[in-house]
Amino acid sequence: MPAIRVVKNETESNESIVRRFVRKVQASGNLLLVKQKQHRQRPASKRLKRRSAILRSKAREQREYLRKIGKLDETQDRSKRKFRR
Repeated sequence: MPAIRVVKNETESNESIVRRFVRKVQASGNLLLVKQKQHRQRPASKRLKRRSAILRSKAREQREYLRKIGKLDETQDRSKRKFRR
């Protein structure tokens, strides 16, 4: 991460220097990198990946079964998905 420098011009106010600095920090992407590193998560183990894949496939099969027997309306399922996010 390179250091970001802002040099004050003679006629420039302190507020404009701060604004210019903030813009440079955001443009460089350093702040985003630091925030990502702050909340680092361990990668999932093989066992957890396998388990989540099995659960996803079971849920998919259950939805497909309910849709086939007419108990699940596809438009209803899609509308719920919007609220989950």
